This record gives sequence, C-alpha cells and structure tokens, in this order.
Amino acid sequence: MAITLHTPEEGAELIRDVDRLGIPLGPGQPAGLLHALGKRERFDELVVFGALLVDLYELFTRPGVRLLSGFYGPAERFLIDSGADISFVPSDFRRFTPILERIAPRVMATAVSAPDEDGWMSLSVHAGATIAELNRAVADPDRVVIAEVVADAPRTFGIEPDHPHRLHVDDVDLVIEGDRPLFVLPDAVPTEVDEEIARHVRPFITDGCTLQTGIGGIPSTIARLLAEDSGGDYGVHSEMFTTGLMQLHKAGKVTNAHKGQFDGQSISTFAAGTSDLYEWLDGNDEVRFLPVDVVNSPEVIARNRKMVTINGALMLDLWGQTVADTLGSRQFSGIGGHEDFVSVSGLELEDRSLICLPSRANVDGRSVSRLLPALPQGTVVTTPRHQLDIVVTEHGAASLRGRTVRERAVALARIAHPDDRDELLAHARTMG
Repeated sequence: MAITLHTPEEGAELIRDVDRLGIPLGPGQPAGLLHALGKRERFDELVVFGALLVDLYELFTRPGVRLLSGFYGPAERFLIDSGADISFVPSDFRRFTPILERIAPRVMATAVSAPDEDGWMSLSVHAGATIAELNRAVADPDRVVIAEVVADAPRTFGIEPDHPHRLHVDDVDLVIEGDRPLFVLPDAVPTEVDEEIARHVRPFITDGCTLQTGIGGIPSTIARLLAEDSGGDYGVHSEMFTTGLMQLHKAGKVTNAHKGQFDGQSISTFAAGTSDLYEWLDGNDEVRFLPVDVVNSPEVIARNRKMVTINGALMLDLWGQTVADTLGSRQFSGIGGHEDFVSVSGLELEDRSLICLPSRANVDGRSVSRLLPALPQGTVVTTPRHQLDIVVTEHGAASLRGRTVRERAVALARIAHPDDRDELLAHARTMG
C-alpha cells in the first residue's frame, strides 16, 4: 500500500501555539516531531504529557512550554536543573491512562514501525498508557493523531482481537518519516555488588516460575546468571522487556508453558534495550505487547503461577518502608509499576517479590547506608512496609513475610553493610 510520508517539520505545523500534546513513555516517543517542534522559538501555552524523556529535546527549553511528566529520567533531571518548566505528576504507570483521558490532548503522537502492505503500523516497542487515548483521538474529528515511522522500529504484536497493538494509515491525520534512530539503552556493566546480589537472588527463582525484572545492572546480571545456569522453563510477564530477557529467550530458558494465562507468550507493555534486542523483536510473535492497565494490573499479575518479581529501591528503613523514586525532596525517577509488582507477593505462598539494592550509596563523596533506622522526616514512601516479601543486598537476603515488626527489623539489619550493622541491630531490637 503506497502512502505519502511527511517530514517532522510538517507534523510540527499541526501543533498550535496554544495546544495540548500527548506522547508515550520513553522509546515510544516521536523523536523527530519533538525535535522539529524545538525549532520554534516560543509557544503561548503548549502543555505536553509524557514520561521518561529519551533525549534532551530543545522543545522543553522554549518559553511557554510545560511538560507534565509521570516518570523522570536523566533528561528530565538535566532539563529541570537548566530551568525547564517540568512538573512531576504522582502516578503509577497504570494511572497514566485516566490522566491522559482527563487532559484529552488535542494532538496525540507516537512512534510506529513502517506500514505493512495493508497499511497497518505496529506500535512497536510501546503499548503503555497511550493506546486508549490514541483510539479516542482517532474517533474524534476535532483531534489530531500523528504517527512517526521510525526506520529501525521493530514490528511487534499484541493479542487479537482486544489488543491489536497497531494503527492504520487511514485512521491517522499525518504519517511522518522520523529522522532519528530508535532509542538504544546499552547493557549496564555489572559491578561486584551486582554479582553478589544476583547470587543471593538465584535460590528464589525456581524452574517454571514467571519472571518480572526491572531496569538496571542488577536485573541484567540476574538474567545473565539465569541464562548461564541450569534450570529454566520460565515464563515472562514484565512491564519492561529488556535485553536480559531476550538473552533468557535465546538461551532456551523461556517456554511460557506454566503461567496459567497468556501461555506460550512473553507479556510486556514496553521494551528498551540494545539494537540486538530490537532486531530480535522484529516480527517475533513470542513477545506480545499489551496496554499497561492489563500488564500491570495486580489481579492479572497474581493470576500467573509462581510469580517472581525483581525490583530495585533507593533506600528503606527497618520498618520496611521503601523509597524507590525520590531523594529527599527531589524527584528522581517515578513510581512506574513498582507497587503493582511488589504487592502480588503474599497472596499465594508460591509467589515471591524481591527488592534488590546495594547496602551503601555514595552521596556527596561519602559512603552512606541505604538501610536506615527510620526514614528522614519528609521522605516520600513509594511502597508501604506491609507489601514487602524479600529484601536482598550483597550481604544476603532478608525474608520478611509473616515476621513480626522486630523480627523484620533484625533481618534487615543483618543484611546491612558490616560497618552499619551493629548500630542498626541495636535499634532493631527496640522496635515493635
């Protein structure tokens, strides 16, 4: 099917000086369009809703432009420090969907793969929270939908008929030809601490379990260890599909045979990783992309058999209160699916949730404990204490489920850095 591809600049002309624009999270963003918009000197009032910028878009330095973000990354933090008008919207990933519905951006824009012979464009590496609003905008003649074709975006699949994961060229207002490659997330180089944490995690991952892994060096190291180790027959149900999960597939460790739902398929809502990952995903029906309100639904997650979730944290206290998205009063990242995936543990004995973090962090040149007697006043809790199951540092694993306040505190103190352990143990024994 022959179609006319327009330039990002032509797409930018459809955005008014007073307007609202909705874009996906991370790698689903239409980078060419956003860079083209940045060539405009100013706007009267352009409000953009998105999350996890993957580039330092000049657009967000322009007068009159405001970004409402549901998840900060390095780009947001840098732009804020440079004076950009960026505000955090406290929300887990699932709730991006009703937020978008309330804002109802006049223009919705997303990255897509090249159209097939029938004119269908895959939503590629992002399903996320924008699909419903894209469809509402398609159905509304007063709204605009822009699809940006990215040359190296893989053609991926949803699950028919409810979640087709695609747009047709006839349903969008403009199809533009992107001038930027798909965002690449390099593999993190594992540290000795990552390796130690992975070794403590390994015993909790049993044959036939269903896995969810987050982003970063620790999950990547765990995936590599599983790929190299004996065992397998795993399933995958994960908010993010990573290069590490691809390596598990390629090692023959993933069968998706025992999940109890979506059997035979790895389920995710977005992917980010290396170019090898994107090439492997292209046309690969072993991985299916579904909206975040399905993938991150605690009820859906819990229906998987032997669900094992692996996530990180910035710090936690001896009560088990977990901080994963803020540093003091500064927004660092976002809530994402943290609480959704942590909360499934405890509903069934066979489900396990692991929070993994190094015992110490470097702050202003000082090494400080990530495990604290109590969180500093004003700290924002990401995940409440009662949802924690297992906490892992390089010094061991603390199993918290079913233990008393004091027993939990002692278990956490025992996996702290040796230089912090005695002080934390003394405090733990007074708790409860």
